Parts: sequence; C-alpha cells; structure tokens
Amino acid sequence: MQDEPDSEVVIVRGSAGAWPGALVAVVAAFAVMTAVAAAGLACAGAGDLPGGAFPRVIAAVVVMAAGGSVQMSGDAGFLAGADANLSVLPLSVSLAGALTAGYCFLRPLHNRAVARPRELIGRAVPLIVLWLLALTGAALLARHTFSISTGDSPVAAITELLDTGPTVGFRADLPTTLLFGLLWILGLLLVALLVSRRAPLPSGLVRFHAALRPAAFATTLLLLAYVVLGIAVGLVVAATQGHAARTFAVILLGLPNLAWFALTLGFGGAWEGKVDGPFGLPMPRVLDEVLRGSDLSTVDVASLAERDSRAWWLVAVAAVLLLGTGVLAAVRSPAHVRPWQHALHLGVALALATLMVCLLARVQAQFGLSLLGIGEVDDLSGQVELNPVLWRTVGLGLLWGAVAGFLGALLARPVHRRGRVDETTATGE
Repeated sequence: MQDEPDSEVVIVRGSAGAWPGALVAVVAAFAVMTAVAAAGLACAGAGDLPGGAFPRVIAAVVVMAAGGSVQMSGDAGFLAGADANLSVLPLSVSLAGALTAGYCFLRPLHNRAVARPRELIGRAVPLIVLWLLALTGAALLARHTFSISTGDSPVAAITELLDTGPTVGFRADLPTTLLFGLLWILGLLLVALLVSRRAPLPSGLVRFHAALRPAAFATTLLLLAYVVLGIAVGLVVAATQGHAARTFAVILLGLPNLAWFALTLGFGGAWEGKVDGPFGLPMPRVLDEVLRGSDLSTVDVASLAERDSRAWWLVAVAAVLLLGTGVLAAVRSPAHVRPWQHALHLGVALALATLMVCLLARVQAQFGLSLLGIGEVDDLSGQVELNPVLWRTVGLGLLWGAVAGFLGALLARPVHRRGRVDETTATGE
C-alpha cells in the first residue's frame, strides 16, 4: 500500500519538471524554424520586401511549417476582381523543427524500456501547451498586405487615374492554425516514440515493439536519406549551373517536397498537375515542362523520361535505398520475426509514409486579376497545381515496401544478431 503514493509523487514531480524541458524544446524548435525560414526567404529575395514585411513573411512560413493555415486575399476595388490562394508546406522548415522538438522530447526518456502512460502524458502536455502558445504568437504576427504593380496593362492607367490599385495579402487563420498545429505536434510526438528504439513505451504496448519500431525507424531513415541526397544534388547544381541563391532557397524551404516527390516517382507513383501563366514554383526544368499548360498533366517517371532520359535513375535509386531499408529493418528486428512478417511491417510503414508525403507535398497556388470582371490580365494571372494520384502511389508504396521487407530479411540473415531487441527490452536498456 505504501508503494502507490510514492509512485504518484514521482509522477507529479516528473510532470512538474517537464515544463522547463518543454520550454527548451519549443524555443529551440521555433528558433531553428525561424532561422531556416529567414535564410531561405533571404536567398529567394524576400529580404527586399517593402513596408517591413520580411519578419511577417517569416512568421507566415513558420506557421505553415508548424501545421498552421495562412490565407491569401486579393482586392482591386470596384475596378477589378482579384483572387489569390496558396497551399504549400515549406517542408525543409517543418523537418528542421520536427527533428529539434523530437530530439528534445525524447532525450530525457532514453534508456528505459517501459514508462507509465501518465508519465508520457505528463511530459507531452506541457510541450503541446507551449507549442500552441508559440504558434499563436507566430500566427498573430503573420499578416501583411502588398500592393501589386500592374505594369503597362489597361488596369494600370485606370488605377493611376483613380488612385486605386490591386493588392494581395495574407493572414493566418488562428482557429484553423491551432487545430492543425495540435494535430501536427501530436503526430510528431507519436512518430518520435515509434521511431526511437531507446524511448520507453507503456507496458501494454511493449509487445508491439518488434512489429512497429524497426520498420518505423528504417522508413524514417529512408526519408531522411532522400533529403541528404537532395542536399548533395542541390549543392552540385548550385556550384555548376549558376542561380546559387535560388537553389539555396529551394534547399532551405522546400527540399523534402522535391526529394520525397522523387521517392514516390521512383517506385512508380504518379502525380497530376499543371503550371499555367507567368508564375511557377522553383522546380526542375523538366518537371516544369511536363506541367506547363492549361490542362492537367500526369507526372511519372515515363513522362519525365520522354524529355530527359536521366529520370530513369529515380527508379534505380529507389530500388537500392528501399532494399537497404528492408535490410536495416530486419537487422533491428528480433531473430524470430519471419520474412513474411518483415514484408508486412515494412509494407505498411512505407504505405503510411507515402500517404503522409502525398498529403504534405501537394501544391495549390493561384492568383488572378480581372478587369471589371470581364477578362483576366494575362501578365498577372497564373495557377500552379500538383496533386498525387493517391491510390496508385500509396498502393505501390505498400507493394514496394513488402518486397523490400521480404528481400531485406533474406539478405540480413548472415549478419542478424539474434535476440538484440528482446535482450534490450528484457534488461530495460
């Protein structure tokens, strides 16, 4: 009867001590996201924005990266109609914040096999509360309105005569930001617990250790490997093909968007989209050529290879890295797990990761200006759209993950250290 009060005191003290650690995690994550966003926007030329807009644009990028919602708005008075929307995640900023917050959350929990659910909740709640408070502050800062130059168009003469002109602005939608920001941080903490082998689980979930963690860790490492490979390619492009500032802007703002998009294409996935008008997003030239036009185009390895045969390397890279992912998952699993179980675990893990990529990497951007509602000003109207063919892409992710898991299990047999996970669980290391 005496043990229970003592354990309650430990849990209460642990929860109280979680607030300083949560504060460090939130401050560190938002500082890293702000630094990455500021560097990327500066490389993109946003540092020259008028009216002190640069800090507010940084805040908007951080809000979007942390799962928030930023709405675009357009206004051209009674002379014209303006319409604007933007839906794209700066995944480089998101990844930087996720790695920082996840590391700070897991660090105090390392080297134990089991933790009480109340202890995990007691550490998660302060982090979630402080995260939402920081996100609220960023959302309140993320708002600004810009005036749009109409050049030599008919709108320019009329707006100059009547002293009115089109504007476009942005503002964070606070309720939506807090809702999706909550889902973002909850998902991050869940993934962090699933991926880390040294982080504890509640005793009722320890038996799922062998099924979840090796495949989750290997799949996460696959995604990070594509980002590292993308950084290497980006540095080579910056050094050899010019436009270094624009290339660094892509690396610092949207590299995972392109890298994980390349992963899905490599195992046979497909996307649909179009680029219409003078506007576009930083993307490889061959991708812009496939998407350019007023109709939807299908993007897969075959359509890219019609314009550049080097696109077939995406398949080779995916095959090698997926096989390595299967071997790694098998090596980290207990010896009693059979090849078909490895196939199932990795297939499900890669399908879920592919679904996440499909939801996060989609792009919707549009700006339109019409004179007196009767016709668009071509130089100031454009649309960029890129969406996954969901069932094909996720289904092939499941298939490739299963094949890689099965082959990886066979290849890992000679180097498999038997009982590795079981012994770790048993000793509580």
